[in-house]
Amino acid sequence: MTQNWGMTIPFFDRSLAESKELIAELPGLGYTDVWSAEVNGADAFVPLAMAAEWAQGVRLGTAIVPVFTRGPGLLAMSAATLADLAPGRFVLGIGSSSPAIVQRWNAAEFGRPYARTRDTLRFLRKALAGEKVSEQYETFGVKGFKLERAPKVAPKIVLAALRPRMLHLAASEADGAITNWLSPEDVRQVRAEVGPSTELIARIFVCVSEDSDRVREMGRWMLASYLTVPAYAAFHDWLGRAEVLRPMHEAWAAGDRQAALKAIPDEVVDALIVHGDAATCRARVQEYVDNGLDTPILAPVPADLPVPDAVRALAR
Repeated sequence: MTQNWGMTIPFFDRSLAESKELIAELPGLGYTDVWSAEVNGADAFVPLAMAAEWAQGVRLGTAIVPVFTRGPGLLAMSAATLADLAPGRFVLGIGSSSPAIVQRWNAAEFGRPYARTRDTLRFLRKALAGEKVSEQYETFGVKGFKLERAPKVAPKIVLAALRPRMLHLAASEADGAITNWLSPEDVRQVRAEVGPSTELIARIFVCVSEDSDRVREMGRWMLASYLTVPAYAAFHDWLGRAEVLRPMHEAWAAGDRQAALKAIPDEVVDALIVHGDAATCRARVQEYVDNGLDTPILAPVPADLPVPDAVRALAR
């Protein structure tokens, strides 16, 4: 097994307040990492702050915090707080997110995602090191910002990256790359862009169920909601799925959601969502690792097993 074996928190079927006991079990089960996300549920930082106490010793990471929805200084303050709570254990994952999350839900402007992510990374490097920052970046300017209390151990910073340009930035200036919605075979293509020494992290959706029809029905909804986002559409074009996903994109663009779902082939669902009995799922995750993934972040999807049972069954 890989050295790192991560879990997504909070869990799909319960609130953060209801997750305490299960999060506390994770270190004993062999999970080395817990990673949060930030879409329209819990924010990215509070679950990790609680996990710093509930699951002491595990690595804590955000996958990811959007660079557009917080000002640079506030993002540095939030990261410094977590780094202070868990010295040497916190990893700040940042990324551009999507127009829906940034513009429609948070009333912020989404533009030049590569440049904004790069500029935010460069600002955070200085700010989290305790430097006073006065600099005009390409996408924003900061005058006289300095953390009141810089963390004793500056957190590592990793980037959400789906295609070569951002992957190269993650490899050259960050401490790692986070990717998402890919197959074990796709890992090789991503790994080739970041080189052998860059930590490669991915969230993997896992459904412990032998009812393939049920899993595929749920999986089509999940895939359609992501793969129609422009960044993910371009990602899968790059991975070689342009033609097989074209019918889905055309139906989605025409407003026919049911036709879009039906157009997603079984083999695409099976490639991108891990499912089967627990042993099959663990073996499939290991394929990601064997192909170059350093840190799998499991995200158990409720099905036949309740989430707590799935979390225990998927442990190393």
